[in-house]
Amino acid sequence: MLKKYRYDGSQEFKLSKISTNETSLEPDRSEAEERMLKNIVKIQELQSKLYAEKKEGLIILFQAMDAAGKDGTIAAVLTCLSPHGVNECAFKSPSSTELAHDYLWRIEQNVPMKGDIAIFNRSQYEEVLIYRVKKLWQNQAHADRIDPEKQLELRYEDIRNFERYLWNNSIRTVKIFLNLSKKEQARRFLSRIEEPEKNWKFSGSDFEERKYWDDYQEAFEIAINKTATKEAPWYVVPADHKWYMRLIISEIILHTLTEMDPKYPVVTKERLAEFEGYRKALEEELGKAEKKDMKEKTEKKKKTEKKDKKKKK
Repeated sequence: MLKKYRYDGSQEFKLSKISTNETSLEPDRSEAEERMLKNIVKIQELQSKLYAEKKEGLIILFQAMDAAGKDGTIAAVLTCLSPHGVNECAFKSPSSTELAHDYLWRIEQNVPMKGDIAIFNRSQYEEVLIYRVKKLWQNQAHADRIDPEKQLELRYEDIRNFERYLWNNSIRTVKIFLNLSKKEQARRFLSRIEEPEKNWKFSGSDFEERKYWDDYQEAFEIAINKTATKEAPWYVVPADHKWYMRLIISEIILHTLTEMDPKYPVVTKERLAEFEGYRKALEEELGKAEKKDMKEKTEKKKKTEKKDKKKKK
């Protein structure tokens, strides 16, 4: 079912040929929302098992143009997850400290432990998206031996190797690109301007970035083609209809967790034998506590009755 949205490097990806508004897997909105809710319940159950098993970690990575709906989708689909073992990381413009390190340093700090899930709101891919569009290598400090003009190609290679390294160390990476049309982005920007409760979401920089739309589309296409692998595939999800986009994302996450197939750890016979000892000790402790409580209640009752008799006299 998800094959039409999945890219693993086995075929060339052409962004211009991909629809941003199709709803082929579930054209009915109410049905889509109901399916998503059912998926969320299953995702929650699988996350609980993943956290208990602690054999594999998962990164769910979101990239998109502004107003594609990353924040709302994360809230709608993933807030069902237990806060234990889940961490959302929003990667904004790098700080001076982050710029002083290698560009993957801040990403490495947020790689999840086995059993955990990390949600990346933007990611290492900013380093081949805005880095490419704005030609940031022209302003960044580097060793004299480094050829700035080769840095972009090296970053694609670095990212592929990094994701393969994570795979080899029991951390999966699922990459999701929310494919929004320029027309729908304009509608959402207007909504942010016209509706007071949404004003805070809009800034002049959003409009300025829109001028680079074609450059970003090219950057996304190149990045997906150069970094889509079987171990770390890209999913390109139509984002013009938020309800449909959220259904597909819930399907992607459910499919991934189902494929991981986490299970609650099996308790050994030795441990069960230990539990029997603990059970007896706890039952004995509770028995003593209940006897003590009963004794205290009886004594309290006697004192109350004694007081009542005195009052009557």
